[in-house]
Amino acid sequence: MKKLIAILLAVVMVFALCACGGGGSEPAKPDDSAEKGTIKAGLVCIGDENDQGYTYNFIRATETAKEALAKEGINVEWVIKYNLIEGDPVAVANEELAEEGCSVIFNNSYGQEPAMLTIAPDYPNVQFVGCTNEGSWKDDLDNTHNAFARIQEGRYVAGVVAGMKLQEMIDNGDIKADEAVIGYVGAYSFAEVISGFTAYYLGAKSVCPSVTMKVQFVGSWSDATLEANAAQALCDAGCVMISQHSDNTTPATTAEKNGVFHTGYNADMMAAAPKASIISTRIDWTNFFVYAIKTVYNGGNFEPDYCKGFAEGDIAMTTLNEDICAAGTKEKMEEVIAKIKSGELEVFDTSTFTVDGKTIDSYTAIDMTGDFVPDEGEAVWDGAFHESYYPGLMSAPYFALRIDGIEWLNEAY
Repeated sequence: MKKLIAILLAVVMVFALCACGGGGSEPAKPDDSAEKGTIKAGLVCIGDENDQGYTYNFIRATETAKEALAKEGINVEWVIKYNLIEGDPVAVANEELAEEGCSVIFNNSYGQEPAMLTIAPDYPNVQFVGCTNEGSWKDDLDNTHNAFARIQEGRYVAGVVAGMKLQEMIDNGDIKADEAVIGYVGAYSFAEVISGFTAYYLGAKSVCPSVTMKVQFVGSWSDATLEANAAQALCDAGCVMISQHSDNTTPATTAEKNGVFHTGYNADMMAAAPKASIISTRIDWTNFFVYAIKTVYNGGNFEPDYCKGFAEGDIAMTTLNEDICAAGTKEKMEEVIAKIKSGELEVFDTSTFTVDGKTIDSYTAIDMTGDFVPDEGEAVWDGAFHESYYPGLMSAPYFALRIDGIEWLNEAY
């Protein structure tokens, strides 16, 4: 567990993205060999930008962050390693980036963090980040960090878009009410994915009460063929809307081949499937990259756990495909996003779902390795499940309830 002073400071820092010093180890410094005003930043990627999804989304953020920091007189030299899933290759990549003078190194996928953590102790003046992860907030190292976003907010809005299309199809007589079935391609059956597809389903249900959902897990974050096969199986099972928590565009193209609709993740998938893909949601990593790099450049140490949402600009919706979306979708999206930002709408309002026919009134937040959130772990109060509520302590999702209306076709851990 992080030193108490580091944790307390992190809780305070979550309310202000300042560049002041943190607790713990000597702050990282810009590369002394670089020209004045320049800092090296490393990025270890699970795939490459050709996936047009997950890694592509990170590469876009490196570019927008570089532009934003250049306006402040800070030149970022990005060093990027591609197609590294987990294990020794990831450790080697982190070591190489540290030796090349990177002051901060971002690892963009869940499975990379264990290897990253084997290298971090050897480079105390380099800041290491496990994006979409949870091991660094509770370790004993002061130069390790986790970062995520409140992606359940974007998932909910994408679900609203899907639900409006389904309800329009019902109203037009294209399908019957009980045929409003969503097929969801999921990577793994643990909290991050469960939280996302549950939020998506609740968004759809808020505008299409008869909707149900089937989830097919593929056991991989990024496998284009497995994702296509899962999407096909869901279409064959009668699903008329496909969505995904997976890295590639193949669920979108498979949906289009089957004449059904689609909403995506990480990137605009309209170009890949213009007749099927209505919208996508994504995390915009720009703000976090700017914050972390700027803080390190100025000699500070940023918080060990970061998590923001629509209100802070860290969640984005891609361009709405107005050729195929339901009438009134744009206006409804704007309304829902405004309510999420203001706090009027809670994504996991406990009055909107049941578990085995019962409304939940208590849940202890547990991370994906089975550890309890320290000190305060209750996630349900005031009629809502509060996801990723403990920024500074744990940003990773911990919603792992199997709610009514969603059928799991398999499991993959």
